[in-house]
Amino acid sequence: MRTLAPIVLLLSAAPAAASGGTEVPEPSSLAIFGLGVLGVIVGRQAAKRRADDDA
Repeated sequence: MRTLAPIVLLLSAAPAAASGGTEVPEPSSLAIFGLGVLGVIVGRQAAKRRADDDA
């Protein structure tokens, strides 16, 4: 019964009305894709450097 009260409270809580708020733009999908490609490139270069150091 003690776990039921927080769940009911969580489900009954309403979000604040954003009638006059400032809109925040979300990150572009292209920027996220670019960061992913950059991470792959950096990761491959680091792995190559480690393989050269071990040899």
